[in-house]
Parts: sequence; structure tokens; C-alpha cells
Amino acid sequence: MPQVRANKIDIAYESLGRVTDPAILLIMGFSGALVGWPDALCEGLAAKGFRVIRFDNRDIGRSTHLDALGRPDLQAMFAEVTAGRPVAAPYALDDMAADAVGLIDALGIDRAHIVGASMGGMIAQLVAINHPAKAKSIVSIMSTTGRRDLPPGKPEAFAAIMTPPASPSREDRIARGLAVWRVIGSPGFAATDEELTAFVTRSADYAPYDPAGIVRQMAAVLAAPPRDERLRSVRLPALVIHGDADPLVPISGGEDTARSIPGAELLIIPGAGHNINEALTPIYLKAIGDFAAKVEAAG
Repeated sequence: MPQVRANKIDIAYESLGRVTDPAILLIMGFSGALVGWPDALCEGLAAKGFRVIRFDNRDIGRSTHLDALGRPDLQAMFAEVTAGRPVAAPYALDDMAADAVGLIDALGIDRAHIVGASMGGMIAQLVAINHPAKAKSIVSIMSTTGRRDLPPGKPEAFAAIMTPPASPSREDRIARGLAVWRVIGSPGFAATDEELTAFVTRSADYAPYDPAGIVRQMAAVLAAPPRDERLRSVRLPALVIHGDADPLVPISGGEDTARSIPGAELLIIPGAGHNINEALTPIYLKAIGDFAAKVEAAG
């Protein structure tokens, strides 16, 4: 897996398609490595004439793990956030947006279509806010502005993503992954047991388990201020995609994102939850591919 040095960390990435084609940068969500983006989606976008880059965020996969920053006390952070008080994290989502921009700079890419899922959608929004000259467009998937008065996700969905495996063993990590996706997946696009097992096993085998790094990522999400007001200044083409059955980030988060970005398009997928599996991939491939192609055609 190649790496580049950017924003003072090493970022592991994969590039598909011709280097001369317009670039699409895929930003994965909380605790997810680059293999979370389906191969069929990446290959399909490359076949449509795009250079597709997927990468590991800091503290996950094969990118730099910032062990020296320690492990935040999430319980204390949740208590402060619930009380309406600001909290501090070892790093910010803004830093992760700078990582994404640093990656495309290191690859010699002037501007890219920025696509993010869940936490990755938050990071994509911050690329548009903080680094608009580096983005041709943004696509925010199953994400939110972080506005504090938006409805929360279902407690069982949040508990699923925050419950650690019974042990760091491969078997327990796979079992935990299966349990998570069965809770937050798409009821209208159900994955087979074989598909889920293959996906979770690939993720478990891709890189060592780092619970402290995962906690640092969640701390960055908790510490992030709402983005709705800042998104009103964005003047980039934007597409917001959300499933109406998302138990983790309710559809109101996507609706608020689309309202906050002037001119944003909103695509609601009936029956979709908080994942992109084989059954959903053709929908996402068409939506992202057609949107990026439209932006390219507009020049």
C-alpha cells in the first residue's frame, strides 16, 4: 500500500483509474479504513472516467497512528457535551480535512471532487469550508451538520458502534463487526451473511486493531462545533445522499446539510441505512458518477 507524507503524517492510499482523469477523493467514516469503500464503487467510478483515490484517515488502517496523543476519556466528554459545554480533543476534524487536502496536494492534484461518508462527510464539509479552492464539488453521504438540536440516532445504533470487541482477537473483531453492521445496515437492501462476513473479515485483516486511535477519532467528532452556519458560505456544487432508514445518523442530518449549502441537491434513498453494501453500490455509483460528470461538463 503506497503512502505519502502530508500534514506531518504518513497517509496510506490507493489510486484507481488514469492519473490524467478528474479526481474523486473518497473519505471514509469513523473507525473505517479505505477498504470500507466497495471495490465495485471505486472501479465503477474509474470506468466512468475518474481517478479514484481512497485512503486511511489518521489513527486508522495503515496511516499514522498518533499514539503519543493518548486516549481521551470519552465518558467525560459525553457528559460535557450532554451538558452543552465545549470539549477538547487531541485533534480536530479540521485537521483531518487538512490531511485530505495534503494528500491530493502530495499526489499533484490541483482540485478534486470530495466525497465523504458519515464522519467522512463531516470532513468533506470542512474541506469545502476551509479549503474551497481544492474542491470541485462535495458529496456528503449519511452525514450531518452537527447542529445540536437535530434528532439523535437510535441508542442501540450508537451503542453498536461504540461497543468494543470482547478481545482484540481476529475472531472477536469479526464477531463485533458483524453485530455492528446488522444493527446499522439497510433494511431495504439487506446484505447476505456471506457478504457481511467477507466485508468484516477483510476489514479485520487489513490492519491491526487500535482502540485508542478509534477513541481519538470519536473525540474529534464530539469536539467539532456545528457546521450549518459556516456551510452557508460554501459556493461549490454539492450533493447530499441519505437513507431514510439510517438508525445512526437520522435523515434530518442529511436534510439539514442540504438546506445549509446553497444550491445543494438532496438524494434520499428509501430503505437505506448507514452503509454502502453490494445492493446499494449501483445507486451510489450512478449518483456520484452522474453528479461529478455534470460538474465536469459545466466546466
